[in-house]
Amino acid sequence: MIHMKVTKVETVRSKEPIMLPEPWRAAWNEPSGKPTTSFGFSFHKVYTDEGIVGIGPYTRHPDPSSLEGLDPFRVEEFWNTHMSGKGEGTSGSRAAGLEIALWDIIGKAADKPVHKILGACRDKILVYAATSRLLEKDQHVRQVVDIMNKGFKAVKLRLHRPDPWDDLAVVQAVREAVGDGIMILVDANQNNKSEGYNYWSRGTALKMAEELEKLNVYFMEEPLPRPDIEGLVAIASSVDMLIAGGEHSPTIYDFRDHAVKGAYDILQPDVILMGNMGITGLRKVAIMADYFGKLVVPHVLSNAHFPIVMAATLQAMATVENCPMVEYPYDPPILTVDTMQTIAKEPILIDKDGFVKIPDKPGIGIEIDEEKLSENMVIS
Repeated sequence: MIHMKVTKVETVRSKEPIMLPEPWRAAWNEPSGKPTTSFGFSFHKVYTDEGIVGIGPYTRHPDPSSLEGLDPFRVEEFWNTHMSGKGEGTSGSRAAGLEIALWDIIGKAADKPVHKILGACRDKILVYAATSRLLEKDQHVRQVVDIMNKGFKAVKLRLHRPDPWDDLAVVQAVREAVGDGIMILVDANQNNKSEGYNYWSRGTALKMAEELEKLNVYFMEEPLPRPDIEGLVAIASSVDMLIAGGEHSPTIYDFRDHAVKGAYDILQPDVILMGNMGITGLRKVAIMADYFGKLVVPHVLSNAHFPIVMAATLQAMATVENCPMVEYPYDPPILTVDTMQTIAKEPILIDKDGFVKIPDKPGIGIEIDEEKLSENMVIS
């Protein structure tokens, strides 16, 4: 194992899309975004001369073959060279999927799940149901009741309506219907660009924060664009409700000022969204957050390679104590096990108490059902 080397990298893509049961118009694309009608999957298979194969989600690295010849155990060196950058902005080469595959190889070589190699502090973690659409009040109430009945202890509602007071009315209706039976989180999505949407002013964002706090909302995500640190600090210092954000931060260093100045109470890195975090980056952000007395609640993408992304996120978060929960996209009939976890031999499911088990098989702990997918795979 000492001289293990990467010998080949394959990229596996779906031939045919996974059709959604109905068109999906995500809240962050309202009012003018085109509905999505299908999901596709794409992931890397990284081969080694020891016969161990690692998997990681495709993140558009321009030259995956550059991994060939690398010792997979030198993952920190790879992360520093390809992903971290030393400045804010767009540094890095979108190699997070390959970094995840390296950790998968390391775990399989050691016959341990990654979190036990890194030093585990838990074997399960709470997840919240992340809804994704703007529905009518009564629809949201029925949806949240169903989510409670499924075992979730926390739910996230989206705010992106033309009139923010209509957003508030939905949260109020849900709170009145469910009482304290479930933790409510909200995502204003004010950092997402959508043509025709009238983004909140600082004054509107602050007023919304004050009103949502009265409804006992646990956290409010992205009440202002990420670069408006001054405005975010003003909101975070004015309410006791937690302010969260950062999913679009391209490197760990883009969280620095937000943590130092108190713009976010909760940092939300995504293991692959901007391509430069990976398992290594998630842990670095969590450690930085802990230093400043902040929490970390990772953002998790909803797509057909969700099981790989979720497994990698869980491996990282099982090693830190300041992560109270992890995002779990769930919005039937669109975001379901059937639409997002087709590629997994064993889907990642919540238990009756709203927790998911940290995958405990060697590596990142997820296995691809290639036999079932064989007719819907293209390898390059």
